[in-house]
Amino acid sequence: MLRSLYSGISGLRAHQAMLDVTGNNIANVNTTAFKGSNVLFQDTLSQMVTGARLAGGDIGGSNPSQVGLGVQVAGISTNLTQGSTQSTGRNTDMMISGDGYFVTRSAGETLYTRAGAFNWDSLGRLTSPDGGLLQGWTAVNGEITTGGTVGPILIPLGTVSPAKQTNAAAVSGNLPSDSENGTVIKRDVQVFDEVGNARTLSLSFTFSKADGSWAMSATDGTSSDAGTLEFTDGVATGGTELTVGNVRLDLASVSSFAQLKTVGIVRQDGQPAGSLQSFNISSDGTLVGSFSNGATEPLARLALATFVNPSGMEKAGGSSYRASVNSGDPVLGVAGSDGFGGLAGGALEMSNVDLSAEFTNLIVAQRGFQANARIITTSDEVLQELTNLKR
Repeated sequence: MLRSLYSGISGLRAHQAMLDVTGNNIANVNTTAFKGSNVLFQDTLSQMVTGARLAGGDIGGSNPSQVGLGVQVAGISTNLTQGSTQSTGRNTDMMISGDGYFVTRSAGETLYTRAGAFNWDSLGRLTSPDGGLLQGWTAVNGEITTGGTVGPILIPLGTVSPAKQTNAAAVSGNLPSDSENGTVIKRDVQVFDEVGNARTLSLSFTFSKADGSWAMSATDGTSSDAGTLEFTDGVATGGTELTVGNVRLDLASVSSFAQLKTVGIVRQDGQPAGSLQSFNISSDGTLVGSFSNGATEPLARLALATFVNPSGMEKAGGSSYRASVNSGDPVLGVAGSDGFGGLAGGALEMSNVDLSAEFTNLIVAQRGFQANARIITTSDEVLQELTNLKR
């Protein structure tokens, strides 16, 4: 039987594989974070017709003569180049800019994906569209400890920012040095106890034209303190602190120049309890929550994984991959650190399929298939001639 028949068959199989891969690439042109594949061909074993001959004194050497036995698929490689950015505006959509994979857990198996279209489930966990649980480190009392065991990103409904007692307040601005003697300026601020109950702290300044000082008194209804704020050339030099209950008032930044009356209590470190209103994601993968009391706190941090050989991972469906023996073990870390890409919220990574290149490959695969089919028909015609030798 002619060897060309089997060479043609191997060519049909190889180019069919190329058609399959190209068709899959085109089908996934709009799949989030899809990575296209390429088919690599190699020749099969070649049959030796005559071997090489060593050159002698009166005769030259000759090269080996071999007949190839066809083609085979050497491998199907994945193109891991970055896809384009698609802005969505959804705060649960995330895109990795650079190296790394999101880590998900589904049915007891750890998978890795670049598709960052996540949603909340009924238990307050971030999940992929197919139900995989996004992995990372959830904050405990506002603190995130990375490097340990990862778990589901869990933000329960009704997450509360705890109340914080006011221990310090800062007063700043200017007391007018050209005021009339006995001028009184009052300022109020809300302060909080350890469970978030609010009370009003009142601060009063009374001007003494004799020495340019201001007598101070502060009270919160149950405790009070008083003192004298002294100035030299408009700069506070004495009496720059009052203590009312647990609250320490710092007045070192107060000045006393003419005409300006801008003194006020600029900040205090307490807060009432607050409920979670919204969140956003920072470039290092931290989910930062905004609460009704005005506080912002870290809620969780996403874990990313990298591999020594990411091309060695196996496609697991659902735009996910699993580690293989040739990908190496995953290395977990946080976005933006060495070896890990950054994160962008409100955006998704698009497919990296190049349609113009894929349609070109489609034509090449089609012509290759047709050419190999012609090999088979030509070989068949030769065999037909042989059978016709005896009539």
